[in-house]
Amino acid sequence: MADDKTNAAAYWKANVRLIFGCLAVWAFVSYGCAILFRPLLAGIPVGGTDLGFWFAQQGSILTFIVLIFFYAWRMNKLDEKFGLGE
Repeated sequence: MADDKTNAAAYWKANVRLIFGCLAVWAFVSYGCAILFRPLLAGIPVGGTDLGFWFAQQGSILTFIVLIFFYAWRMNKLDEKFGLGE
């Protein structure tokens, strides 16, 4: 019983660490890149708009899609590590 609680606590700790890591990347890309880097790239035209706008919009979307797949892959690895795999 104590071993199950220890295992569950370790699993939850690893899960929360993964979530916070993904949220940190999400916050950096959505707020940092879109707000901080946009003025630096504003003068470069791409497809009728400036490069800063393009990266703020398209780069964010692509990063979020990659984060979804990364989270699913890491959770599968965590499940296997703690004996909860499918």
